[in-house]
Amino acid sequence: MIHTYNIDGMTCQSCISKVTKSIEAVQGVQSINIDLQDKTVEIEMEHHIPLKKFQEALDDKYSISAISTVQESSSTNNENEKSKLAQLKPLFLILTYIGVASVLMHKDNFEMFEIMQDFMGLFFIVFSFFKILDIKGFALSFSMYDPLAKLIPSYGKLYPFLETIIGLMFLFRWNITIAHFATIIILGLTTIGVTKTLLSKRTIKCACLGTALDLPMTEATFIENALMILMSFILLLAPFF
Repeated sequence: MIHTYNIDGMTCQSCISKVTKSIEAVQGVQSINIDLQDKTVEIEMEHHIPLKKFQEALDDKYSISAISTVQESSSTNNENEKSKLAQLKPLFLILTYIGVASVLMHKDNFEMFEIMQDFMGLFFIVFSFFKILDIKGFALSFSMYDPLAKLIPSYGKLYPFLETIIGLMFLFRWNITIAHFATIIILGLTTIGVTKTLLSKRTIKCACLGTALDLPMTEATFIENALMILMSFILLLAPFF
């Protein structure tokens, strides 16, 4: 079942991350979806949980109160899918622009492997830019699903700069092999966290574009990471064929 509540005290993406962590820690919570604009939180739970439990879990800065309705989760599946597609529109647009730019860079000499290298470089540069806009907020969101960021909080703050460096390595064709292995390792770790989140059916925010855009964690996030890892493997193995 899903309960919808009002929640006051949230002002930014960092607040969303803190509130999400607190509520997810309450036993019986299956997923959570927060709307910062409407100041509401939608909580899917195995059984009814008293409102007092959520308030006790939250920091004193935040207050939660009931509004209205309990819904069966199955009745909202179609609406949730439409909402997710609408929220993912910026991600698809950015990937499309990066893809088109990569192709145009080689319009006179259509080399697929070269296009892939530039796509990966532009991908890291653009995505790191959005993360750097709010490093602290990104690090908080990232630590909710990336295994290494959970263990080492400072890794989340360092991650956008690692992406920038790897992106430049691809674009300038500098130590490409190292860039590919770095891609496989850091995106591989993130993909493990994404996979666990999807399998647990928890609803959290994806930090792939930082906190500037409100993106849900979906299968698209997994596909995005898996595609980059696959391209790295293909380009590493290409000289042997």
